[in-house]
Amino acid sequence: MFEFAWWWALFALPLPLIVRLLSPKTQQTDVALRVPNLMNNLPQSSSPKAARRGWLVLASIMWVCLVLAAARPQWLGEPVNVPNEGREMMLAVDLSGSMKIEDMMVNGRQVNRLTMIKSVLYDFIQRRVGDRLGLILFADTAYLQAPLTYDRETVATLLDEAVIGLVGEQTAIGDAIGLAVKRFEQKAESNRVLILLTDGQNTAGNITPQQAKELAVDAQVTVYTIGVGADAMTVSSFFGSRQVNPSQELDETMLTDIAKATGGQYFRARNAAELENIYAMLDQLQPIEGEARKMRPLTALFYYPLALALLLSVLPVVGIFLRNVWVRLAGTKEAVS
Repeated sequence: MFEFAWWWALFALPLPLIVRLLSPKTQQTDVALRVPNLMNNLPQSSSPKAARRGWLVLASIMWVCLVLAAARPQWLGEPVNVPNEGREMMLAVDLSGSMKIEDMMVNGRQVNRLTMIKSVLYDFIQRRVGDRLGLILFADTAYLQAPLTYDRETVATLLDEAVIGLVGEQTAIGDAIGLAVKRFEQKAESNRVLILLTDGQNTAGNITPQQAKELAVDAQVTVYTIGVGADAMTVSSFFGSRQVNPSQELDETMLTDIAKATGGQYFRARNAAELENIYAMLDQLQPIEGEARKMRPLTALFYYPLALALLLSVLPVVGIFLRNVWVRLAGTKEAVS
């Protein structure tokens, strides 16, 4: 379908005629604006009126072409269905005090658990092209840091800005799941996937993990739980070697129960490599097809009248050049003869 994007620009077509009709008629030969001597070099016609009429027609065509180009003519193609496929995932990250334990290695450097999660989760977020992601941060309670959005860069930035102790020192796992369920309920069609990362057990919040699990089951929210923390290790000190377990507070039984009840799976991340493998497995989740969007291909046509106007403006100059060349050649022939 042909149309003008700025159709109101066509009202400028009669503007030169209006200016000519409204201009006062005068017999004065002296004018304020003098045109360069270009017209003196134009080929003379046997009929001055015919010559003026020809230049008027040329100028009129140029003006029409310029106005048409300014109106932005374009061609709209037939509507095309664009499939809108992708996952909808809510990421819930633990910011409790235990996340500051430095039992993780990233690029040969010992870091705390939250730093490791950030480094690996950033790549996971960047791979979610076409997916809607949301971010929940929880400790004493849960906060929605980013609602479901296609803006992956913003989600990654908000995660990077998160600090331990931002929302307290304890762990409200039930509140995080309940908040995610609430946010998913605002969209009717969704695969409703929650990825929860924690290193402890539920010690705070208004909702217990059991209640949150029931809410997730009723709302058909699939919860994938990830327990973060290193295994028991031997630590050498001034008083000798001793056995320590930095993940002794991790409630794997509770996390496994929530995941199985909701149709998800529990994963154990003891280091950055294991967490990366977990994200690779989560990449295998099948996307659902959302509501199809319609797009109409648009082809701009303004450059056609614009090119014609430019070509017509060059014709007089070309004519003058050719005439001068012809005159010089003719003069040379007469001098030789």
